[in-house]
Amino acid sequence: MAKITSRAEDYSKWYNELVVQADLAENSGVRGCMVIKPYGYAIWEKMRDELDKKFKETGHQNAYFPLFIPKSYFEAEEQNAEGFAKECAVVTHYRLKTDPNNPKKLIVDPEAKLEEELIVRPTSEAIIWNTYKKWIQSYRDLPILINQWANVVRWEMRTRFFLRTAEFLWQEGHTAHATKDEAIEETEKMIHVYSDFVENFMGIPVIRGIKTASERFAGADETYCIEALMQDGKALQAGTSHFLGQNFGKAFDVKFTNKEGKIEHAWGTSWGTSTRLIGGLIMTHSDDLGLVLPPSLAPIQVVIIPIFKGEEQLNQISEVAFEIQEKLKAKGISVKYDDRTENKPGWKFAEYELKGVPIRIAMGARDLENKTVEIARRDNLTKEVQPLENIDIYIEELLKTIQKDIYAKALNYRDSHITPVNSYDEFKKVLEEKGGFISAHWDGTAEEEEQIKNETKATIRCIPLNNKMEDGISLITGKPSKQRVIFAKSY
Repeated sequence: MAKITSRAEDYSKWYNELVVQADLAENSGVRGCMVIKPYGYAIWEKMRDELDKKFKETGHQNAYFPLFIPKSYFEAEEQNAEGFAKECAVVTHYRLKTDPNNPKKLIVDPEAKLEEELIVRPTSEAIIWNTYKKWIQSYRDLPILINQWANVVRWEMRTRFFLRTAEFLWQEGHTAHATKDEAIEETEKMIHVYSDFVENFMGIPVIRGIKTASERFAGADETYCIEALMQDGKALQAGTSHFLGQNFGKAFDVKFTNKEGKIEHAWGTSWGTSTRLIGGLIMTHSDDLGLVLPPSLAPIQVVIIPIFKGEEQLNQISEVAFEIQEKLKAKGISVKYDDRTENKPGWKFAEYELKGVPIRIAMGARDLENKTVEIARRDNLTKEVQPLENIDIYIEELLKTIQKDIYAKALNYRDSHITPVNSYDEFKKVLEEKGGFISAHWDGTAEEEEQIKNETKATIRCIPLNNKMEDGISLITGKPSKQRVIFAKSY
């Protein structure tokens, strides 16, 4: 098993090697697209199932809309079209034919040109709001609370597993409402659903906030976000929820008769998270030995490894191991008994460390005599010997402890990397030497924001919700400011 490059030596190389060696994903034959392998997809399934449950608990239903969007639909909301125009994959023809000059090759049939080009969805507001026009006539038809699990394509030249790929998996919520207040309430509700999931399920602390106008989703009046901090001091946008105002309602002429009998346009929201969260999971918790997974997301929560000499010892250990396995399964814990004989225990230990399995149970002949097992935690690499009696209860509680400890460790790192600064020189020094989130005053203009971005590559990640008001002066112009905002370099 090849050793992974350390984070200190080359963080980017560490990340890429870890994804491949832990069997999460690999490059595909299509540039910029990846194959998500079964172990990586099992993590996504756990994330998807939990989020789907939360969406349904808050009144949303799943539906599915076409992958292809007519260009005219996409053009209807100008800001949205302009914002995504450079990332769109476009279908222009509907047929191939055999190349007359080379019968073994195919060419695009020039006579099969589409009357109107189709956009491979980069996001689905256009196709969905065109559909809502047919669904909505009266206030009684509202609200519409729809979520879609799908793939999208955003053409990327520089890609990285999970974090930035030309095609990725995600969910996108699209809702329509009778009033502005209802739509804003929905937007805020969903950013809290995301933050609850990311913190309590993924073990990743986040800052909840609002994007500046220049960082806002194209076509939105307001974008709410959650921002996480990776171990290299860079930020990752972990989820967004957009208040769309009446922009799409007007663009697609989605009108309804309100309670007073007047005609008005519907109010909208959209919100989404994607497989980039798997990248965030890896970069928040993992170490130089491999993945560190919170128990709630681990495809295998417990692995049992026998240490034996000869078939007779293996059979004796297996008898006890199967009993432990059944007890743990009865508690809803996913457990694997690895009794393969072709690999030595040490090799197996390294394999499951690499894959981030939260708890490893080792059993040998002496353990059988003493009615004990050795338990190793993946998160802090500690080992202990525990009696076999009530081992299922002990493991159940230990998994809860590991989940809390993983979050606490990430929170401690995040909090120690939020640095208030009061001058531009201090800002640049902290950014280069320490990294992380920088809390600083900003004059509220796009000009200062753009200058800082161009000179330092740091962007305003968000204006935190429930931000403390405090007087100060902005970093460059020295204009008065009433609150600090969060800057960072980001993925």
